Amino acid sequence: MKIRKIDSLENFSGTVLVPVFETSVKNILPVKFENLEISSKVFYGKKDSYYLAEDKGNVYIFIGLGKTIDYKSLKTIFRRIASKEKDTLTANVSLFLPEVFTEEQAEAMISGLYLGTYNIGHYKKEELHPFLQTDFELSILSKSDFSKSISKALKLTQAQLETFALVDLPPNKVTPKYLAQWAEAKGKQYGFKVEVLGLEAAKNENLGAFVAVGKGSKNEAQFVIMNYSPKSSEANLKHIGLVGKGITFDTGGLNIKTAGMVNMKCDMAGGAAVLGAMQLIADLQLPVKVTAIVPCAENSVDAKSFLPSEVIQSYSGNSIEIIDTDAEGRLILADGLSYIIKNYNPGYLIDIATLTGSSVATFGYECGALFSNNDAIVKTIQETGESIGERLWQLPLWDVYSKDIESDIADVKNFSGKAVAGAISAAKFLEFFTQEHPAWAHLDIAGVAFLDNEFTKTKHATAYGVHLLTKFIEKIITHGKC
Repeated sequence: MKIRKIDSLENFSGTVLVPVFETSVKNILPVKFENLEISSKVFYGKKDSYYLAEDKGNVYIFIGLGKTIDYKSLKTIFRRIASKEKDTLTANVSLFLPEVFTEEQAEAMISGLYLGTYNIGHYKKEELHPFLQTDFELSILSKSDFSKSISKALKLTQAQLETFALVDLPPNKVTPKYLAQWAEAKGKQYGFKVEVLGLEAAKNENLGAFVAVGKGSKNEAQFVIMNYSPKSSEANLKHIGLVGKGITFDTGGLNIKTAGMVNMKCDMAGGAAVLGAMQLIADLQLPVKVTAIVPCAENSVDAKSFLPSEVIQSYSGNSIEIIDTDAEGRLILADGLSYIIKNYNPGYLIDIATLTGSSVATFGYECGALFSNNDAIVKTIQETGESIGERLWQLPLWDVYSKDIESDIADVKNFSGKAVAGAISAAKFLEFFTQEHPAWAHLDIAGVAFLDNEFTKTKHATAYGVHLLTKFIEKIITHGKC
């Protein structure tokens, strides 16, 4: 997407996008722009409405924003325009940005327009979106300089589009090795180091829980380790640790799922969010150290699959009784958390996963479940999520729930066996492997990572977490702490 700034439409020919804040349906004054006047009887800026007009060969799309608007809504509105009005958009599009707009609003609009180019039909023969054509140019009509916001929006959206594809592509394409190779390619492109442990290397490292989950699949598990440091090395950089669940397909294992398996290609959405965040962090050259681990495996059904009632050894040295092979995500995360703490000891530690149906039962599809032992992290990450429309709400980690993971035969069991408090007992299981890390948070995003929306006929990826993790890290950089 080529972008340039213009001062007027004098020599412009194409489509002009004009955002309009709401006036009133009874307003006697029309909406005015250039030589156009639109009566309030037909358009007055109502949120989610838009109006097309033509003047002197140019097409004008007036876009209603309502009286006030939040970041997510603004992004969605402009994604809708780019997605639904492809036939109206030409090789030349101009976006009017009034001086009253903030940097964040400019970022949201550009992000939305770029996200609108996404097409879930990866295996269909379809024409490229106008914005992706080589001759396309977006002109920014504004007296203010929004170049920094626009540049950041393009980098953000590129990472989110990559994440969309990782989650939406089928599981015969996105295998553990595919994710590992993706990480290696992006590491070379954007500037972060990648190390991949295959099955034998994982066994040698005593990643027992990780190995157990992946050993039933013909697609070899891959333990992906990424390290980013800025090119301009600075002293006393904050060190952030990220761990993302990378289950490329989840049958449930021998405790096989009886419903909803068709959507289980999305069970690596937490890992995809970490991968997308690593691309974005490196692309922005943030002044921070980041270590990220994505344990990638396929939970399949085979003669080699791990069994309910098995006792396995984890990387931490603790034994785990397997109550349910469909509670596999927490097993690979347990080894990921233990590994990152022992070998890298980051100052902050966040894990993100499509972990439990319980979180969906609690919050529906509106927000992720947040667990943390650090009040400052809770406050910062919730505020961050609220500001961009990636909401989180905290659930407790009270000691009373510890009994749900107590085992008679092993140090801990992977499932409570109860039909209640599933998200909490899963979080307590993960907490067991954090070695009381003082700044840890767990994000259960099962209800927000893969959704029905207006942009596709089937469920598809949201890239939830890419922006959230990156913006959270930016806040740590800016304020020195949470």
